[in-house]
Amino acid sequence: MDDVKNIDKGLENAEIEWTRLTTIDGEKGILMYEGYSIDDIIEHKASVEEIQYLFLYGELPTTKQLDAFRHDVEAGYDLPDYVIDIIWKLPRKSDAVAMQMAAFASMAAAEVGFRWNKDTDKVVAANAIGRMSAVTANVYRHIMGLLPENPRPSSSYVESFLRAAFGKDLSKEESEAMNSALILYTDHEVPASTTAGLVAVSTLSDMYSGVTASLAALKGPLHGGAAEASVAQFKEIGDEKNVKDWFNSNISTGNKRLMGFGHRVYKTYDPRARIFRRYAEKLVKNSKDAEKLFRIATALEEIGIQKYGPKKIFPNTDYYSGIVYLSMGFPLHNNIYTALFALSRLTGWVAHFIEYDEEEERLIRPRAVYVGKGLRNFTPLKAR
Repeated sequence: MDDVKNIDKGLENAEIEWTRLTTIDGEKGILMYEGYSIDDIIEHKASVEEIQYLFLYGELPTTKQLDAFRHDVEAGYDLPDYVIDIIWKLPRKSDAVAMQMAAFASMAAAEVGFRWNKDTDKVVAANAIGRMSAVTANVYRHIMGLLPENPRPSSSYVESFLRAAFGKDLSKEESEAMNSALILYTDHEVPASTTAGLVAVSTLSDMYSGVTASLAALKGPLHGGAAEASVAQFKEIGDEKNVKDWFNSNISTGNKRLMGFGHRVYKTYDPRARIFRRYAEKLVKNSKDAEKLFRIATALEEIGIQKYGPKKIFPNTDYYSGIVYLSMGFPLHNNIYTALFALSRLTGWVAHFIEYDEEEERLIRPRAVYVGKGLRNFTPLKAR
């Protein structure tokens, strides 16, 4: 029984891979992709395609390289008919992430004879990025009672996705916010979803199966779902003047958790949250409901930091991201905001898969500490 103390619960202190992709300084609130700080990337208005390329190839692309990469991504836009059929056969009330899982699992079924290959892995990954755009747009359209529509090549990945989802172009500000959101959620070392996918592909299973495993982990409320939960929390409060009383009765003396606060790694303000807050403040003018929720969120943030800041608990990326999505027109149901998280995170997932299978290629097989009974003699059924 003394060995139980040696278990690394939640694998909090376990490093399972070497990676060049992402690093986090949780004490200083710094997030870097391939050595570039997230603040620098957003400040220079990088396109999400540039960051997708960076994750797969390790360097920022030239114009020629970016054009070729976009072609590989766009090749994934046309979903097979059977994928569309599967999405539309699911109930419209289904969880959006579960619908993404069903779509990717069906495509995994078609990956007969898949082999990891350094000459083709990155092209397959780019194709999967395009597939996720098409899957997510069609999941959204099915939930909203619209007809199927795949993305079409355009000037940007964001424009193609939003036009397919909404059937129209959004404003320049909304497109810029969506581009930044996709960048901000691209990767975050090895959280549960990335770890689940790595376990799957460490068996040399195919890339689409790895994505399916990652989606299964993301679907859980302890990983995905925080953006929607944060907005639901603001809606529950109802008005800015109710914030203090709600906090006292639900958080200070109640049993509720303050959604959108705290992070396993960050011990200061999440750098992504600061950026999402700026976009939320810009976009809420598009919606009176969103503007009201933003005022509630900022008032609640102030009280939350007063109470939890000394404990190094601050807003995380999900605190304001839901307000950004709501301002753009994405509704608060069916776990849609987590599906948008997955749209972004797929790039990080497949980059980790390629990195692991090409450079480490070792089956992930942890051990368990046995705490059951000692050796016993088996008693036949009639003698019991």
